Amino acid sequence: MFQFRTDLALEAHELYSKDKNIADGIQVGSYKNDGITVTEIRITNKSGEKLLGKPIGSYVTIDAPNLLYSSSDYKNACRILADELKKIYPIGDDTSILAVCLGNRDITADALGVNVFKNLMVTRHIKKYIPEHTDNSIRSVSAVAPGVIGTTGIETADIIKGIVSETKPDVIFAVDSLAARSLDRISTTIQIADTGIAPGAGIGNFTAALNEETLGAKVIAIGVPTVVDAVTIVNDSIGMLSGMMKNKITESEMLSETQLRKISDMVEKSISKNIGSLIVTPKEIDRIIQKVSKTVANGINLAVHSNLSLEDIDGYIN
Repeated sequence: MFQFRTDLALEAHELYSKDKNIADGIQVGSYKNDGITVTEIRITNKSGEKLLGKPIGSYVTIDAPNLLYSSSDYKNACRILADELKKIYPIGDDTSILAVCLGNRDITADALGVNVFKNLMVTRHIKKYIPEHTDNSIRSVSAVAPGVIGTTGIETADIIKGIVSETKPDVIFAVDSLAARSLDRISTTIQIADTGIAPGAGIGNFTAALNEETLGAKVIAIGVPTVVDAVTIVNDSIGMLSGMMKNKITESEMLSETQLRKISDMVEKSISKNIGSLIVTPKEIDRIIQKVSKTVANGINLAVHSNLSLEDIDGYIN
């Protein structure tokens, strides 16, 4: 009914599939594993691309409702993330990986990538200088946290291009905070996409995209929603209120969809006029970032270092 902002292909699909036939150009499959739901949405042509507003490619969403509170969900999510990363990009013994950990370390909700950076097992220097201390189960991993253009004055894509030209990785894992349309997604959802990423796009800060076309290497984006647009919350509340009132008022008294849309537009203009673009994050965002960043980092660690267990990695990092 309303305009909304989300980086999640699953949310875009959920919204549009309510009222429209979107079979053309979009394929959906899912499975469950110990309470965690994994959904893959494949956009296969321009029609699907236009409808969902996402580039052609694969988008895997891992929904772990109890990730924040359950150690078993944490361990399972790490392993599922590792498995899905290996499906979306098969990692061989000689594969070299560059992890690009995006975001602003001074803003908690935007610090997912920076915190993932702290928990990665980087090994490129070991593989290069003391290879006798590793075997083929330990892949070459390097990592960088390039910061944001507001603090460096340099486009993130330009920084990464320089690093890629020197290190020549086979694949890039780009980690960043995302925007969702539902607060429920913030501590529960991880998205993987094989289409790359545009840093800051979820909150309207459009910078150069990080993808295979711009960097010359395959880019796998890994993101977790950390913020929601305030206008989306208001719109959802209006829609919910309208639904609750259906059984309590006559049809002639109900607001039409056009009237609801006008109210939504008024709310958005009011918020923009008085306080600008308002992005909302939960009060426990510090804890959320700490837990989900460790989950993402260890999912990557398990995917690239094939003979290590989660217990091995946790012991190494800690």
